[in-house]
Amino acid sequence: MYRYFILTLAFSLSLFAYNIEQTVIKFGSKRINLTKEYIKIHYNLDVKDIKITPHIIVIHHTAIDSYKKSLGRFTSQILPTDRPEIASAGAVNVSAHFMVEQDGTIHQLMPLNFMARHVIGLNYNAIGIENVGGENSADNLTKEQLESNIFLVKYLKEKFKTIEYVIGHYEYRCFEGSKLWLELDPNYRTKKDDPSVRFMSELRKNINGFKPAPCTKVPHD
Repeated sequence: MYRYFILTLAFSLSLFAYNIEQTVIKFGSKRINLTKEYIKIHYNLDVKDIKITPHIIVIHHTAIDSYKKSLGRFTSQILPTDRPEIASAGAVNVSAHFMVEQDGTIHQLMPLNFMARHVIGLNYNAIGIENVGGENSADNLTKEQLESNIFLVKYLKEKFKTIEYVIGHYEYRCFEGSKLWLELDPNYRTKKDDPSVRFMSELRKNINGFKPAPCTKVPHD
């Protein structure tokens, strides 16, 4: 009993070591309605709101080495015109629940129980963590970002008991055919390499209690 108390206290104290800055992106009625349209088209669900029950944490990199430019990709409610590879799949802009700067600063961008467009097939079940970096597929996420991701994963698991998986974005297709996969369009897929196998390996060494992505070989396209 005493040992359990000490472990709980240590975890509670670790939560206060990280400040989550509230850097809210615009999520007004337009973005909400476009998200509902996306849910209807891609998942065939008629929903009254865009609230989710998270089962997965998806780790990303932004593919941009600037925090300001990375954040700028998410601020518009409508998808920018320079994303032709996903434009035909819906007008709602991409987003994520968190963004982590290279110095480890954590920003919460939107409500944790709202659906973000960040991962094909799994948006309705997933919380997204974006890490600034990975431009030109460089494996340049930092030690500070790793430590912040470790904290966020533990924080989210404590907050949402439903979370079962922590995956890299490059592993998303492992869920095709599972009960969590909802995408109806068999042709709507994109190739992903984020955040890097190295980063995910280091992250997994520091967390436990999660299931691995349900495939041994990650699809490449």
